Amino acid sequence: MVPEDLVGVRFDLAVSRMMGLSRSKAANLIDQGQISLIGRCGLKSEKLQSGDSIRVSLTTSEKAPEPIDYDMGIVYEDGDLVVVDKPVGMAAHQSVGWTGSTVLGSLKARGVHITDYGPQGRQGIVSRLDVGTSGLMLVCKSQMAYKEMRRQFSQHEVKKTYYALAQGNLKEDKATVDAPIGRDSAADFRFTITPAGKPAITHWDVIERFGQATYISVNLETGRTHQIRVHMSSLGHPLVGDSMYGANPVLAEQLGLSRQWLHSMKLDFRHPRTHCPVHLESTLPTDLATALETLRLRTAKRDKQD
Repeated sequence: MVPEDLVGVRFDLAVSRMMGLSRSKAANLIDQGQISLIGRCGLKSEKLQSGDSIRVSLTTSEKAPEPIDYDMGIVYEDGDLVVVDKPVGMAAHQSVGWTGSTVLGSLKARGVHITDYGPQGRQGIVSRLDVGTSGLMLVCKSQMAYKEMRRQFSQHEVKKTYYALAQGNLKEDKATVDAPIGRDSAADFRFTITPAGKPAITHWDVIERFGQATYISVNLETGRTHQIRVHMSSLGHPLVGDSMYGANPVLAEQLGLSRQWLHSMKLDFRHPRTHCPVHLESTLPTDLATALETLRLRTAKRDKQD
C-alpha cells in the first residue's frame, strides 16, 4: 500500500518519489500501463487514496542509448580504483526500467577501464548509492582491487561517513541503531525492519540542531539497501525529503528539496595494492547546501525573536 504521507498526492508524482524516477519517466510508465493502481483506473493525474496499492509490471524493450553524464566528478583515480562524486538522479548501474545515466556507463564512455569481475551489469561495483543519494562511490578497475575491496567492505574495514538531515529533534547527541532490514512485504521497492532481515548497524552523531530538523553524521557497519533511511525512519525521524519513509512533504517543499537529504561525504580505506590509508572527502551539492542554509537562517530568525 502507498505510504500515508503520499495520500492526496498525484499518482505520477508519488511514483517519482517512491521509485527515484523523474516525474516524466514515472508518467510515461503509468501511461504505458507498466505502473498502475490495483482495483481502479489510475490516471497519472489521479490523487492517491488511503489504502491504494500500486502494481509495477516493467517490461523490457529495445534499449535506447544510455545518456552519459560527462560532468560527474572524479575524486580519485589510479590503475586499480576510481572514486566518483555521484550526482543525484544517477544510478550506480543499469537495471530494469531505468533509462537514465549510470556511474558505470558514464565512466566507460570516458574511456575508464572497469574490471569484468562482479555480477553481470554491476562489474567493479563493491558498494553503491541509491539514485536519490549523492556523494562518494568507489568502483574497481582491476581484478585484484575488486577482490580486496570486497573483503574490506565485508570485514567492515571501510569507513563510509554520510551527512544526513533527520526530521525533528533527535533526543540523544549520538546513538546506534542495531536492527535487521529486509524487503517490505507490502511494497517490495521499500525496505523495513524485520526479524527475517539481514543484520544492519547504523551509528549517528549530531552535528547541528534546528528544532524541526537535526543535521547528523552517520557511519555504517553494514551496507543494506536504504539502511540509513529505514533506521532513521524507525526512530520516528525520517530523512527530510524522504516521503517513501514517512517524511513530511511540507518541510521538503519549504526547503526546496525533491529528494532525501543524504550525501556520502567521506570515505576511508586502505589502498588494495599499497595498503596505505586513503581518505577522501566530498562537498555538499547545491540543493542540500541551500536547504541547510535555509534552515540556519530560519533558526537564527526564530532565536532572535525569542
